[in-house]
Parts: sequence; structure tokens; C-alpha cells
Amino acid sequence: MGVRKLFGRSGATAAAGALALAAVCLVAAAPVPRQAADLTITDPAGKQTQLASFKGKVVVVEFLLTRCPHCWRLAQTLGKLDKELGPKGFQAIGIAFDGDLTGSKVAEFATLARVTFPVGYTSAEKVDAFLGRKEMERFQVPQLVIIDRAGTIRTQSHPVGETDLDDEATLRRLVDDLLKQPAP
Repeated sequence: MGVRKLFGRSGATAAAGALALAAVCLVAAAPVPRQAADLTITDPAGKQTQLASFKGKVVVVEFLLTRCPHCWRLAQTLGKLDKELGPKGFQAIGIAFDGDLTGSKVAEFATLARVTFPVGYTSAEKVDAFLGRKEMERFQVPQLVIIDRAGTIRTQSHPVGETDLDDEATLRRLVDDLLKQPAP
């Protein structure tokens, strides 16, 4: 079926409509809620940890690039929340996925950014799979994923940026609501 027939418009208008539809498809977020896929995180010392090992806690995962200033700023916010809400069952986790990562680069990021919660790394392909992102989709960092105590992703950043989840008050409210729910 041609674009004109599909949209019932003139050729130029139909083509513009098709391009707009394609653009929306390229930035579609994965559906939530959904069960969090398993993900292995490597810490700076080389120790591997499964994300599933944090089940029973409310987890906020920040997918980041170690040279991204927005990622550094959000890590500071998460550190503050981790310090305040950690005793109630909250856990912040940073997962870097720069293409040339080593344990020493992740450790350097954590030190320079004064990150107070666990930070590790994995491959970009594994991040894409976890986020439900297709190879050609646009993507901005940082990306946040909020996982409840049962291991269900309750919300995640929009692929091309999320101002609401970057806001400390909004993030705090979401985490507080999930912390009120009983552990499985």
C-alpha cells in the first residue's frame, strides 16, 4: 500500500506523515511495567554482580557515560538519595557503558564524581537489550530505570531524554512510593 493511500493525503503531506511516524517509532520506549531482565555488572575490581541480586530493594539504575556531565550531575542526586533512603531499602547503581571502558576508568569516574554507591560497567549491547532498545533508535544519557522490590521495572527514562526523572523531587516521590510497598 502506498504512502498516499495509507494516509489519504497528497504525496508531500503523506511523505511528511510517514517520516513523522517513522521518527516516533525510532524513539519508542519499551513498555512498563515489565520484569527486569538479568544483567551482569562488572565492578572496577573485576567482580561480577547480577542485578537480580538486589531483589527486595527499590533500585534506581543510572546507565551512564563516564564523560557525560549530565550523568555526573544525576549521580550526585542519586548519591544523596542513596545516603538518605538506603536504610529504608533503596539502592542506587551506576552502570557505565562507554565503548572503551576498563575497571580503572570506572574507578576514576566514581572517585572524581564522588559517587557513593556501586558503579560498574557492561557493554552497550547489553544495555540496549536491558532497556528494550533497538539498534537504530535514538538514545540519550543518562537513562534511569526504577525497579521495585519484586524486580519489576516500574518506569524508565524516555530514550531521548527525561526531565521528570532527572528532577530530584520527582525521583524522591517515586522511590518513596515504592519503598512503602512490602518486600516480596
